[in-house]
Amino acid sequence: MTAIQEIERTGTEAVKRLRMRKLQNGHPFMINSKDLPGNQCYLEYPDGSIALVTIVKSAKDFTVIRTLSPSEQNNLRAKYNLSYQ
Repeated sequence: MTAIQEIERTGTEAVKRLRMRKLQNGHPFMINSKDLPGNQCYLEYPDGSIALVTIVKSAKDFTVIRTLSPSEQNNLRAKYNLSYQ
């Protein structure tokens, strides 16, 4: 494994630990995706649901576009290799 690959692996594992901590503490976790427009992301909630949201920069808040179906949630977790609690 190259040094860059090791740094990338370490960073990915740190983000996954942060995700689990946030969800366990009752907070949503933001999942950014290159497949979405720059002002959109996913928010994963402690109850396991995932919503597609748009970022409202002026209000420093999110507006829910829609909640993903269970199969979409599973596909997204599989795509990013995320475990479901």
